[in-house]
Amino acid sequence: MDNGTQPEVQREEQRVFRLNVSPNGYPPYLIVRDDHISGIFWDVMSAATRNMNVQLEAVQVPRKRVDQMLLRGYMEGSLRAPDWTREPHRFVWSDVVVYAQEVFFYLKDTEFHFDTLNDLRGKTILTHLGYKYPTLQGLFQAGEAFRFDVSQDENQLRYLLHSGRFNAAILERRVGRWIIRNNATLQDQFLVSDNSVSNVGLRLMARPDMADFVARFNAELERIKASGELDRIISRYQ
Repeated sequence: MDNGTQPEVQREEQRVFRLNVSPNGYPPYLIVRDDHISGIFWDVMSAATRNMNVQLEAVQVPRKRVDQMLLRGYMEGSLRAPDWTREPHRFVWSDVVVYAQEVFFYLKDTEFHFDTLNDLRGKTILTHLGYKYPTLQGLFQAGEAFRFDVSQDENQLRYLLHSGRFNAAILERRVGRWIIRNNATLQDQFLVSDNSVSNVGLRLMARPDMADFVARFNAELERIKASGELDRIISRYQ
């Protein structure tokens, strides 16, 4: 009788999927407004889990606690890139949902440009607190370029606009554009570098015991991409 009951147990375990959206979200990938959750990644997860007959629920865990809370079973998954994770081998990863580009935002009236690393020598760059930038690490460690850490993406642009101390800010391309589009005082102030600091695939990062779920999610993700639904979702947030 074990063969007959085991699938029922598995379905019970996978009936609810708790996804971390973090306290402030990660717009436009995860947008948290009061009790309403939206965003590119949330919409993809919603479309996939709906077809999988799984209820999607949001939990709000700060980034620095996500890995341990995930391993302890407090939730099932989070949005992440393996490149941004200290021990990626401890988790199960989906296929790439969407690619993210970290680029330089700079003021229109400055002569900043980024073609090679040499262009950054002597520059002071606004960076996100706790984020690693492997491409630039050598410059920072050698004191040939300087980073100034800020805890909120929006404040990177505000500091860049008002302080006069910084040459550029590193933000994910869609994130920076979303912030500017939704803040009137930041509009028509910035340009964005053509070249990127990094180009990484954002994925579903899941608990080690969620391999079967992730395989099913990947099948749904392929369908979402092939049908054009992913492109339509992204266009809603541009």
